[in-house]
Amino acid sequence: MTLPRKPGLGFKPEHFPTIAETRPDLGFFEIHAENYMGAGGLPHAMLQRLREDYALSVHGVGLSIGGPDPLDRGHLARLKALCDRYDPESFSEHLAWASHGGAWMHDLLPLPYTQETLNLVCDHVDEVQEHLGRQMLLENPATYVLFDNSDIPETAFLSEISRRTGCGLLLDVNNVFVSCVNHRQDPRAYLAEFPLAQIGEVHLAGHEEEDLPSGPFLIDSHGREVAEPVWALYAEIVSKIGPLPSLIEWDNDVPAFPVLMAEAERARTILEGQSHALAS
Repeated sequence: MTLPRKPGLGFKPEHFPTIAETRPDLGFFEIHAENYMGAGGLPHAMLQRLREDYALSVHGVGLSIGGPDPLDRGHLARLKALCDRYDPESFSEHLAWASHGGAWMHDLLPLPYTQETLNLVCDHVDEVQEHLGRQMLLENPATYVLFDNSDIPETAFLSEISRRTGCGLLLDVNNVFVSCVNHRQDPRAYLAEFPLAQIGEVHLAGHEEEDLPSGPFLIDSHGREVAEPVWALYAEIVSKIGPLPSLIEWDNDVPAFPVLMAEAERARTILEGQSHALAS
């Protein structure tokens, strides 16, 4: 199974009445896995109803794929139960770490891109895919620091993980823009090296900007509309490889549902424009 090559939205429970009543024209909804690891209750009642009408993407934030500790077997078991229950078209996680020595950092933290880290991440991705019995997608991070000992470019790092494990990739276009601006790099040069053929889903989100003495500093906030430079990068990607499942992420200061739909419609315009161009 694969996600429809259409726009999707992150599901927010406060929008459920509107979604159930209007059944908006969307390709899929995405949920955060950790919000649905209980056995029942209202969250599952809403999700079950949503699943009857839409494709589903499950997005994890708690596996700590890049952490040095063994993966949490209890967390993996809960994740498998969730995926078995709803059989989503996609499951994804982050190229990041979030726990160490039993301590949880409540964040998605960056990794040094070295051969040692590459081997560790590949082992963890293999373990997740074997345990779940399904392919996963791995998302490129938004980063705010670089490591002196990194000796593998991020795009090559992701490409090699995909080659060795068979996992797909989730391209977060906003993360590309945020990281490249923060590190004074060219996002188009980054995307020219990204293994576009391995993309199974795209994320689009908003960011905040601070002005520092050294120049602009961007924060991946998921709390506002997608910025114009991110839309431009997205359109260029779609022009190269065609329509892709494309999620609008808006997780903080969540607006009214029509605001989210307006963002989804902008993505649809880009997707359908390229689809028509390919057909002609």
